[in-house]
Amino acid sequence: MYRFLLSRQWVITTLVGLALIPVMIKLGFWQLHRHEHRVARNGQIARSLSADPVPVTELTAPGRTVTHDAVWRAVTASGTYDPRGEVVVRMRTDSDGNQGYFVLTPLVLEDGRAVLVNRGWVPADGDLTRFPDVPAAPAGKVTVTGRLKADETTASGIKNTAGLPPRQVMLINSEQRAAQLHRPLLGGYVELTEPAGKGQPKPVAAPDHSSIGPHMAYAVQWWLFAAFVPVGWVILVRRERRDRLAAATGAQESAEADAGAARTAAAPE
Repeated sequence: MYRFLLSRQWVITTLVGLALIPVMIKLGFWQLHRHEHRVARNGQIARSLSADPVPVTELTAPGRTVTHDAVWRAVTASGTYDPRGEVVVRMRTDSDGNQGYFVLTPLVLEDGRAVLVNRGWVPADGDLTRFPDVPAAPAGKVTVTGRLKADETTASGIKNTAGLPPRQVMLINSEQRAAQLHRPLLGGYVELTEPAGKGQPKPVAAPDHSSIGPHMAYAVQWWLFAAFVPVGWVILVRRERRDRLAAATGAQESAEADAGAARTAAAPE
């Protein structure tokens, strides 16, 4: 009664099921790896944010890429803001999703080098072609504390569009700014946390490192789907066999009834 498995329909169904099993298992491991990556990222951010601040010059230098382990590290820097080199970074949102700009100001260190400081967020006004109203940076020597970030690149998903209005950029990139400022800039930039004075740009919120996302649940779901394929195949096969047996039994009973009726009709009175 299982000869129906050799039919074209059942051969295709079986082959599709066999192909789905490894695909679903692979998708489950893909989600597992995303979960592990998210957990590792959250752990790295937590360690960096909780570490004691160190001078920014210990973790970066001109032309140097900020390492993965140094990203989000609390750093300090002392110097004088250079308002002439200040620009705003377009298409940035605050923690509430409002559109605006990041204010990027060079902080000139005592040795003549400088580091870019993201002083925070300001809202966009109606005219995006002009420089927005930006609170002036504190004058004189200051000491700032912030989170060290790596340079943004076009790979970050933000294109560095040409033809922007004056003093507006799309990326926070120390190499690009150093070429325009004609001053050595430390690699990466500092996301300001202190001091956050009244009337200054809105500080950028700390990264969310508490959520691990749904990736582990998705992984388990894919593996359950993979396990259900053979179970579902067996259920379908048994149902098909039962239906075929019922149809065959019904046909036999109908034939026997017809034969009995024929014999009765043919019998002499």
